[in-house]
Parts: sequence; C-alpha cells; structure tokens
Amino acid sequence: MTTEASQPRGFAALQNKAFRGYFVVGMMSMMGDNVEHVISYWVIFDKFHSTWLAGYAVVSHWLPFLFFSVYAGGLADRFDCRKLILISQGIWMSVSLAWALLFITDTIQMWHAVVLLTLHGMAGVINQPARQMIIYDIVGRDRLQSAIRLNATSIQLGLLGGPVVGAAFMLLFGPVYGLLPNILVYLPMTVWLLRVPYTGHRSEGAVTRRAARLSIREAVRTLAEVRDNRVIVSMVVLGGLTSFFVGNGYSANMPEFAESLLGAGNDGGFLYSMLLEANAAGAILGSVLLEFSGLLHSKARTAIIAAMLWCFAMLGFAMAPTYWVAFVALFIAGALNLTFTSMGQTLVQLEAPPEKRGRIIGLYAATASGLRFGSGLTIGFLGAQIGIHWSLGISSLVLLAVVLVLFAVVTRAPRPMPTPA
Repeated sequence: MTTEASQPRGFAALQNKAFRGYFVVGMMSMMGDNVEHVISYWVIFDKFHSTWLAGYAVVSHWLPFLFFSVYAGGLADRFDCRKLILISQGIWMSVSLAWALLFITDTIQMWHAVVLLTLHGMAGVINQPARQMIIYDIVGRDRLQSAIRLNATSIQLGLLGGPVVGAAFMLLFGPVYGLLPNILVYLPMTVWLLRVPYTGHRSEGAVTRRAARLSIREAVRTLAEVRDNRVIVSMVVLGGLTSFFVGNGYSANMPEFAESLLGAGNDGGFLYSMLLEANAAGAILGSVLLEFSGLLHSKARTAIIAAMLWCFAMLGFAMAPTYWVAFVALFIAGALNLTFTSMGQTLVQLEAPPEKRGRIIGLYAATASGLRFGSGLTIGFLGAQIGIHWSLGISSLVLLAVVLVLFAVVTRAPRPMPTPA
C-alpha cells in the first residue's frame, strides 16, 4: 500500500459538497461539547469547590479512550457508523439536559456529576472511530489527507468557539439555564446524519468483519495483526508517546504559566485567554497554509520530524523568558501538532485493511487520546515537585529523545532476505 495521500488541489476535500456539510455540522457538534464543559465545570466548581472532581473531569474524558477505543472501532467496522454517531449525539444531548435539570432544581450531588462526566467521556469514544470512517466514505482515498486535516481544523474552530458561545449562554440565560439552548447546537449534526447515505463502509465493498470484543487483549491482538506494517505501528507509537509525555497536560496549568509570565497580581485576563487560544489559532492557520501550499503529504518520517519540531516548540514555551515568546511558541506548537496528528490519522486509515479499519482507528485513538492522562503525571505531578516550567521542559526533552529513537527505527532500511544456498 502507498504511504502517501494524494492531494490534487488545495482544500481538495471542500470541493466535495457532502464534506462541506460535514465540516460545518462537525464544528457545531464540537462546539456543543465545549459549551457543556465551560458551563458544567463552572457550576460544579461553584457548587462543590472540589479539586478531586476537577481532576476526575479530565480523567473521565481521556481514560475511556484508552480502554474502549478498539472496541468502539470494532463496532464501527461492523455497524452503520451513522447510527453510532447518532448514539453519541443522543448521549451528549441527554447529558446536557440532565446537567440543566439538576442545576435548575438545585439537586445536583457529587455522584451525579461523576456519572454525567463518565457518560460524556464514553460518548466521545463511540463517536471518534465512526466519524473517521464516515470521512473516508465521503471523500475516498485521494482526498483523505485534506479531509482529515480540515476535520481537525473544524475541531479547533469548535474549541475556539465553544468558550465564546458558552460565555454568551451564561450571560444571556445564566449558568443554571445555559445548557438548555446548548442541546440545539448538537441538532445540525443529527439532522445531517439522517439525510446522508454514508455508512462508513460504502467504499470498501463486501468484506468480512470480525466481532468486536470488549477487552485490552483485543487492543493487543489488533496491534499484533498489524505488527508487520511499519507505518501503522510507528504512527500508533508516535501518538502514544506524544500524548503520554506532553499531550495537553500543560493546559490545566496555564494559569500558573500565565502568572509566572505576567507577574503575580497582574490583571492579565485577556492575555491569559490568548494563551489558551494560541494552540488552536496556530493549528487553524497551519492547516490553511498546508492546504494552500499542498506541501507535506502524509509520510511516516515527515510526521515524526514534525513531532520532533513540536518538542522544540514546547521546550521553547516552557523556557520562554517573556509572555510573547511563550505565545509564539504555543502558536507554532499548534500548527506542528495538527501537522503530525493529521498525518498519523491519515496514514493509519490508508494503510489499514478495510475489514479492520475501524479497530485500527480505535487503536490509534487509544494511544493518541487515551494516553493523555499520562501528561498529568509527567507535567502536573512532577511540576508540583520541581515547578511546571521544569517539568514541561524535561518532559519535552525526554519525548524528543524517544521520538528520535522512533525516527531511527522507521528510517532504518529493512534487512535483505537471505539468498538460498
């Protein structure tokens, strides 16, 4: 199989009418997801002031990816992906409604929050492999790199817009009632899915699909089945390494980074919010530039090089002497992160056999998303001992070292087969 995605023109995927619709409704769905985070996190903090619950909100978002992504991918292999996405959309809307009712009646207890946060995380696991399968079905092989990059851009736009819309809902309706209109933000994706013919399997013909199993052993089995495919294995490993050592663990500590850069007592609310948005803004601009230029087709070594440059950008942020150096470093990091993650996702889909595509996408999600909990240890826990600037800097350097080893393994020429005597 080829390891390069053909991209005939800039923004190739947007020339497909169905993908244009998907781009918009996908962005709105992600926006709804983030609006819920903005409002629910605010209210449960105001209600409980629980550091433990705030930590569980992060764990419940990522750990389900580690344990259940391959199973969710197996479901995407066997069933209509539209139905799986509709299930996840239904869970998200139900969770928003449940938050709203509990807030309105002032009956929320901590166990309610734990259940709802867990359900929200599980909906994300069901959603991700099915959406990637739908993308392949819409645009086909040749425009897949453009589609995955633009899909990542729509996610970043949702991340940018979510806090703005969430703040607007809280201003207009108050934090107690703000989640009721958020249910409507999920509806465009739901309606779109009911109107399109894409099941996630139309392009692959008749294939035999093995039943999904709910176990870590299934993830190991899936990895063993593709162990001879150096591209898939390297991208799964790259996704896991970058997520575990650095991931997005620095985001939770952004207030401390901002205070150290702006000075204690400095009213830097706007400047602090700019740091939060720098990554997303860099990712969006990076995607636009790559689409316009048509450069950097998906290759394993290119993705790994982009990840190494990302390590340097994160090291630059950690060691930045001034606010604006830190802002630029985060902006560049956002563009590089989108580059290597979108390449990894593209290569995994292109190299995966059709009958295993969902499970392999799930395997990639298990490492690239599920292992993000590790960054809470490498940056958060270690940062409590030695300072977050040092913990992020050391984590970035360790990640750079292991990614260099991965690069050496991927670029090593395969051993020639011995000639028979």
